[in-house]
Amino acid sequence: MIRFEQVTKRYADGTTAVAGLSFEVAEGELVTLVGPSGCGKTTTMKMVNRLVEPTEGRILLGGEDVAAADPVELRRRIGYVIQHVGLFPHKTVLENTATVPQLLGTPRAKARARAAELLDLVGLDPAVYGGRYPDQLSGGQRQRVGVARALAADPPVLLMDEPFGAVDPVVRERLQREFLALQKAVRKTVLLVTHDLEEAVRMGDRIAVYGHGTIEQFAAPAAVLAEPANDYVAGFVGSDRGLRRLAVTPVTEQDVAAVDGAGPAPEASVELGASLREALALLLQEDSGRIGVTDPASGALAGVLTAEGVHRALRRTRVPGA
Repeated sequence: MIRFEQVTKRYADGTTAVAGLSFEVAEGELVTLVGPSGCGKTTTMKMVNRLVEPTEGRILLGGEDVAAADPVELRRRIGYVIQHVGLFPHKTVLENTATVPQLLGTPRAKARARAAELLDLVGLDPAVYGGRYPDQLSGGQRQRVGVARALAADPPVLLMDEPFGAVDPVVRERLQREFLALQKAVRKTVLLVTHDLEEAVRMGDRIAVYGHGTIEQFAAPAAVLAEPANDYVAGFVGSDRGLRRLAVTPVTEQDVAAVDGAGPAPEASVELGASLREALALLLQEDSGRIGVTDPASGALAGVLTAEGVHRALRRTRVPGA
C-alpha cells in the first residue's frame, strides 16, 4: 500500500532529515515509526501526504507515485491525526467530523449521518457530544473526535503523529486499546509516529526504529526486542527489553500444561491470546503458582499456566518468526 524507494529529504542548509529510506507498509498494517526527537520519523510521515516534498526517491501509494497527485486531493484521501487534534473551534463535534466528506462533495445530510456513526464507533454518543464544541471536551474526547474526523471519508491510509501524546498516561493507554480494537474493525493502513517505545511496541504490527535519518531495524515488535539488529537498537530498546517482550508475546496452547486432578481448578484465569504480561501479573498474585487458561470461543479451561510456562513462551519467541 505504501512504498518508499530510496527516499531522501535534504534541506537548503544542507541538513539531511532522512537518507535513502526504502521500506513497505502492507495494506491493513499498522507500522510505528519510533526514535528520538529529530531522527526523521515525522518527516517520513509528512512526505506521504506531501506536507514535505522529498529531495530524491519515490513514494508510492497503492502503486501511484504521490508526486504525480494533486497535493490537496491527495490529502483529502489520507486521514491525518496529530497530537493537538486541530479541531475547528467554531464548529460542533458533528460538524468537525463531517468536514472532509462535505469537502469531497458528500451531501450534508449523508456526511452528518456518517459523522454520527463514527462518533459512536469511537465511543462518543452523537446525541450527547455531537452538538458540543471542542472546548467543552476533555483532551481524550478531543482525540477521539480527531480519529473520527480522520476516518470520516473512509481513507485507505491513516497518518498519526503522536496522536495520544497530549493526554495523561491513564487516558493514553485506554485510547491506545480502543484504537487497536477499532483498527481490527476498519483495517486501515496506518503509519504512527511516536517517541515512546512502549507505545510503539503496544501498537505496531511492525516497528521502524530510527537512528539519525535512517531506519536501523524494521521488524515485528517481538523480533526487535528479542534480537536487536545492532548496538544502537539494543541501546534504544534498553536492557529491560526482556520484560517488554511480555507485552507482545501471547499465551498459546504450547505454553499451558494439562489440568491434573490433584487439586482444585485455578480460580484466576486468562484467555488464550492474552499477553504474557497480563498472565504474569495475575500469576504473581496466586499462592498456588498457577492460573487457568481458557478458550475464548468456548470458555472451557484449556490448561494451566505456571512460571515455567511463561519462561517457555519467551524461549519459543526468542528467534524472530518462530
